[in-house]
Amino acid sequence: MFFGLFRRSANRVVIERLYTVLVAASRQPALFTGLGMADTFEGRFESLTLHAALVLRALNALPAPGPDLAQDLVDAIFRHFDHTLREMGVGDTAVPKRMKTLAGAFLGRSAAYDEALREGPEHLAPALSRNILHAAKDDSGAANAALIALTAYAGAVAAGLKNLSVQNFIDGAVPFPDPATFMPKELAS
Repeated sequence: MFFGLFRRSANRVVIERLYTVLVAASRQPALFTGLGMADTFEGRFESLTLHAALVLRALNALPAPGPDLAQDLVDAIFRHFDHTLREMGVGDTAVPKRMKTLAGAFLGRSAAYDEALREGPEHLAPALSRNILHAAKDDSGAANAALIALTAYAGAVAAGLKNLSVQNFIDGAVPFPDPATFMPKELAS
């Protein structure tokens, strides 16, 4: 029993480190200034969900303990969602309903991104447009440029994560490209 507690404690450290890397990647300023994500609670949720979906996809494709790490990471993400809602002043009776809504959105988007990437990176743009950019409501050149840039960024993240080992995730050595390098030229100045 003692060794089981020690293992869970060590795993908690790994998951918190991985969660910290994930949050840092999802909050890079260029995502909000040039790749079309809104700098709001909803926009930050969408950014975290996209980055988490890509990391979870990579972890689930790895041999053990990759899938176990993926599940532990999902659990950590939802613990942080719960904590954030409570910090925002959402009452105890409303938290479960909000968590159910967040879980549905998180899982639905994760499945959509995974399916799109299985079909090919070019299939990612519609899912990103629908979930993050809402480009269907905005056909402007800037919205289309942001969609192209965000799709290229997400494709690069997925490709980079695909080459990592379980040990990279355990060590927190999960490199994310700089989204600023994907910014449309008209927004990069």
